[in-house]
Amino acid sequence: MRRYRTLLISALAVVLVGAGGCSSKADPQPAAAGGDKPADKVTYLTAFGAVGRDAFAWVAQDKGYFKEAGLDVTIQLGAATGENLKGLAAGQAQFANLDLIGAWILAGKGDYKDFRTIAAIHQQTLVSIIALDGAGITAPKDLEGKKLGAATGSVNQLLFPGYAKLAGIDPTKIQWVNAQPAQLPALLAGGQVQALSTFLIGSKGIEKAAGGKKTVVLPYSKYLGDLYGNGIITTSKIAKENPDLARRFRDASLKALKYTIEHPDEAAQILKKAQPAADVTAAVGEITLMTPYVTSGSGIGVMEQERVARAIATLQGSGLIPAGLTPDAVVDFSLTPKA
Repeated sequence: MRRYRTLLISALAVVLVGAGGCSSKADPQPAAAGGDKPADKVTYLTAFGAVGRDAFAWVAQDKGYFKEAGLDVTIQLGAATGENLKGLAAGQAQFANLDLIGAWILAGKGDYKDFRTIAAIHQQTLVSIIALDGAGITAPKDLEGKKLGAATGSVNQLLFPGYAKLAGIDPTKIQWVNAQPAQLPALLAGGQVQALSTFLIGSKGIEKAAGGKKTVVLPYSKYLGDLYGNGIITTSKIAKENPDLARRFRDASLKALKYTIEHPDEAAQILKKAQPAADVTAAVGEITLMTPYVTSGSGIGVMEQERVARAIATLQGSGLIPAGLTPDAVVDFSLTPKA
């Protein structure tokens, strides 16, 4: 069955690449932002509040990267994937950070199609199951009969049926408990749930909330290896009508992302300065844990059409979306960085 599934996904990916068309490797440089031209005002939604994975936005602000790119950026705290897509669709923001796979699942189902991905932040999905050591959860099958916490409307629940299918879990034996992201560690530490479906980079913060008790992490990527993690998106209108704006925002953000993973302690302090409620220790932990996922591809931010096709094929093969979604329906390859 595993060999059959692999062949099926490969075949689907070939079809999707063909359907997606060929994208040019040319990546025109943005116009200079100097002179007396007023800065372009845009609003950006973070992925999940003000935590380490989002610190690079405030680094770009603090270091002047946005200003150098001719941008006046208002940073707003985002929520789950669906909520950020709603904000973008309603015109409340022009750019957002969110889990790409969650966005592509919603696009494949016919929801929130008016967006395009312009860069990857994480080259592999960070979605995982996290339990506390000693809770009796050491393998996916152990989740059956347990309460599983997740952020309301997040990619964790959207992606779980595909993970469950491949990992041999009966999803009907899982009881979901929905909560706001900031409440999840306390739910686990207090025993209201036995595990969380969340990002693996949050494990340090969860351990702190649990009084130092170690965590057990079961990454979805063990079974869903072709899937990207978070990425930067914009509206289809901006991608088509104002690609220079998209490139300038992309480049400033990725420059800040690179600085953030190279200077996690400083980045966490910059985050704390902008958002006093942020936890510096947890932020450093998130930045450190996510670094290999940022740098594991062909270059920071790079996205490959063939791999996007394989990711979509995986979602289709797992029954998460119907056939029909193509790579260029969710990614603008003329705007993504080149290897």
